[in-house]
Amino acid sequence: MQIFNEPNFNPNLSIALGFFDGVHLGHKKVIKSAVNFAKQNKTKSAIITFSEHPCKYLKNITPKYLATQKAKEQMIEDLGIDYLYEFDFRKISKLSANEYLENILVKYFSPSAISTGWNHNFGCNKTGNAKFLYENETKYKYKYFELPPEKFENEIISSTKIRNLLLNGEISKANKMLGYKFKITEKVVKGNQLGRTIGFPTANLEYPTDLIELTHGVYSVETNYGKGIANYGSRPTINGVKPVLEINILDFNKDIYGKILTVEFNKMIRTEKKFPSLDALKNQIQLDIKSI
Repeated sequence: MQIFNEPNFNPNLSIALGFFDGVHLGHKKVIKSAVNFAKQNKTKSAIITFSEHPCKYLKNITPKYLATQKAKEQMIEDLGIDYLYEFDFRKISKLSANEYLENILVKYFSPSAISTGWNHNFGCNKTGNAKFLYENETKYKYKYFELPPEKFENEIISSTKIRNLLLNGEISKANKMLGYKFKITEKVVKGNQLGRTIGFPTANLEYPTDLIELTHGVYSVETNYGKGIANYGSRPTINGVKPVLEINILDFNKDIYGKILTVEFNKMIRTEKKFPSLDALKNQIQLDIKSI
């Protein structure tokens, strides 16, 4: 998959439009629609999206994502997309829906097909939508696919819904909507090695600054080195301040400092709390391990 930050002349593409934060099950339907049309018509597929969420520019909000940019790009590539265009939203934010369609999508890509989710909007004041794309099919000679909402337990899957589930500790349900386990992949860094002194050595990771911040607590996890429990929080029992992600990998005691560790979250066991002593903390960790 080739990645571009500016439009270039690349005609006859089957394109998917959207931000695709988390590349959840609903997003995958849209992306697969573009990929499948491209394969059936012997052309190439592309995603047209933005390098950062539009709310950063429109609402001055620093977004927290469901997946890091690197993870998002890898998931998109795994779905078979040929080209990924990640534009700077500020450069096109003033374009009307018609200007965006004509001067960006049609001018550079002459799309053979356009796929979007049922609630996708674009253009200044969000005037572009499914109805608008249907109305322009004949004029610009593309086939439009409006993908209906994907549901889980009669709830529409959305990035916002998944974000709220993760914040509320409902990891299992969030994972079902994502279609994979919420995960963090980072390099193992040196910690204060307190875990070793109480019999539970941990691998420490720097929590990605652009990723949604989970509720401080203890989680059942899977890693590329085996099952474990993870604690994300400030470690109040030892008067910690800065939040740290610590993973105790069960039946594992190898030196993996500097190695890449992938942590997949299964469920939340409990919220973080301050214990009266390290012995009390040790006893609770033993109970936490038994619960996974």
